[in-house]
Amino acid sequence: MTRSAKISRTTSETQVAIELNLDGEGVAKIETGVPFMDHMLDLFIKHGVMDGTIVANGDVHIDDHHTTEDLGIVLGQAVREALGDKKGIKRYGNAFVPMDDALAQVVVDFSNRPHLEYRVPELKQKVGTFDTELVHEFLWKFALEARMNVHVIVPYGHNTHHIIEAVFKALARAIDMAIQIDPRVKGVPSTKGLLG
Repeated sequence: MTRSAKISRTTSETQVAIELNLDGEGVAKIETGVPFMDHMLDLFIKHGVMDGTIVANGDVHIDDHHTTEDLGIVLGQAVREALGDKKGIKRYGNAFVPMDDALAQVVVDFSNRPHLEYRVPELKQKVGTFDTELVHEFLWKFALEARMNVHVIVPYGHNTHHIIEAVFKALARAIDMAIQIDPRVKGVPSTKGLLG
């Protein structure tokens, strides 16, 4: 069974197209027009052991907001579609990732009840030209569209780039854990008989 999806979204502000295979080898082809997000999405695909092609064209002459937000929307939709009915998955994932001075923990639940809890120390306003407040924007839209509960906890870290990179790696690894098929799980992993 190949768990994959192909999603595109076009608005007056952006065009985003994503092809995602959840059961990949970590191969990424990323071109978003937002260099910092290219870097983060590349390592997200690698550490999630997915395969992904992510292409975006947006109004980055204004700023990176619309493109980053819409990347979160479309990537979340791709993850949700690729997972299908979620039968047999472990559902929960938890990962700690150190990145030099920073430590990030991300805990996820594919509950069909989207929520983002974002406990991150104050970041410097920019990494290069990228507005760091957009990390929250991306994660919230991603969690919403993937129908995931996502908790991001960074207990410490000084370098803003390191903090954000640790978050994206931990998110990928937590997702990889949660979407693994457990042969002991019959149907969806919920006592309700459905997720939501």
